[in-house]
Amino acid sequence: MADSADTSPPHGTTTDWLADRALRGLIGTVLRMPYETRVPMMGSALRRAIGPLIGYQNRAIQNLKLIYPDKSEEDRLEIAKGCCDNFGRTLIENYSWQEFGQRLADTKPTGVGLDALAEAAAQKRPVIFVTAHFGNHEAPRQILSAMGHVIGGLYRPMQNAYFNAHYAKTMTSWGGPVFEQGRRGTMGFARHLKSGGMGTLLFDVAARGVKIPFMGRPAHTATSAADIALKLDALVIPYFGIRQDDGMSFVAEVEAPIATETPKAMMTEMTQRLEAHVARHPEQWFWIHRRWKKRKS
Repeated sequence: MADSADTSPPHGTTTDWLADRALRGLIGTVLRMPYETRVPMMGSALRRAIGPLIGYQNRAIQNLKLIYPDKSEEDRLEIAKGCCDNFGRTLIENYSWQEFGQRLADTKPTGVGLDALAEAAAQKRPVIFVTAHFGNHEAPRQILSAMGHVIGGLYRPMQNAYFNAHYAKTMTSWGGPVFEQGRRGTMGFARHLKSGGMGTLLFDVAARGVKIPFMGRPAHTATSAADIALKLDALVIPYFGIRQDDGMSFVAEVEAPIATETPKAMMTEMTQRLEAHVARHPEQWFWIHRRWKKRKS
C-alpha cells in the first residue's frame, strides 16, 4: 500500500495554477481521443502552444545555452521544441497507463543488466532501479512489471503542487507500492526493498546532496539511491525508456549494475550513464528542469 497522501488543498503561484488549468483542460480533451491520436496530439500541443505559453520552451533554451553555448540558436530551439514534444507525449502516455502498458506488451527489455536482475530476483536481493526524466521513465517499469516483477517507487512531488495533486495518481494506480519522497515515504520504500522487493527512483533533479558534474556543469544531486542501496545491500541497476523515431514505441535498456562504492562515486556513475543517453538523444531529456539552479549549502 502506498504512503498515505496529504489531503490538504495544494498551494502555489498564480502561474502554477494557470499552467495546471491549461494542462488539465488539454489532458481531459485528448483523453477522449484514440490512443494513436492522443499521444502525437499532446506532443504537438506542448511543442507548438502550451510549452511556449507557460515558459517551458524558454526555460529549456536557457539551460541549453548554459550547456551547449557553441550550438546555434536554431539548433537549441529545435532541441527545446523536441523536449516539449517528448514531455507532452510522456504526460499523456502516463495518464493512459493501461493503454500504454498494452502498447508495450510486445516490447522485450534489452541490456547487459538483465542477467544481474534475474539473479537478484532469484536470491530475493533488493533491487533499486535508477532512471531519469528521459524518454519515458515509466516505460521500463511497465515492461518489467508485465514480466512479473513487482516494482514500487519513490517519487519527488512536482514543484507545481496543483499539477502534482492529480499527476501523482498515474504512478500509484498500478505496479508496486509507490511512496512520496520524505521521511515517511523513504521509510516505506526501504521497508518494501528490505523484504526483497524492487523499486525505482529518479535521480536527475536538483536536491540537497553533493555537487556532481552533469553535462559539464556542477549539479546538486541527492545521494538517496546510493545511501539506501548501501544500507540494504541492494543492487542498483540503471534503466531507461528510449523513445524511438516513430514517437510511439520504446527500447527499454537495462544497464549493468552500478559498482558498490561511496555514495558520491555511485551517483557520479549514475550521472555519467545518463549523460551518455542525453548526448545521443538531447531532445528526450527534460531540459525544463532547473537542474543547475543554485542552492544554499
